[in-house]
Amino acid sequence: MRATGTFSVKSFVPTDVVPDPPIETALPVGVARLEKHFEGEIEGRAATLFTAAFDQASGAGTYVAMESFEGSVNGRAGTFNFVHSASTSGDDRTGEYFAIVANSGTAELAGITGGGGLGVDDDGTHRVWFDYEL
Repeated sequence: MRATGTFSVKSFVPTDVVPDPPIETALPVGVARLEKHFEGEIEGRAATLFTAAFDQASGAGTYVAMESFEGSVNGRAGTFNFVHSASTSGDDRTGEYFAIVANSGTAELAGITGGGGLGVDDDGTHRVWFDYEL
């Protein structure tokens, strides 16, 4: 089954996590907490832990995000976790990974498994889809 939706980031809170001793690399590493809101066949909100090695000037880097979703997928309500990552050299998206975390679903989403993806339209609209089984 497939469910699609759009999302917006309602909050982005950088979190200071510095290794001890510090390790300097060519790309700065950052960690943040996000709250996202979803609309469409995917409706609800997610609490997100986000980390990236990213250069703002060039737009190059890689991110990894773990999301805890609460809401509904194609009308079925519950919660579950999903994880995604990708790399960019500034104008592309490569090495994408997206997975629903096995055994994380509750209520009507208990047993959910699968994957999905993310995309950003030219107008800045953020899209998400789940290809899943229940």
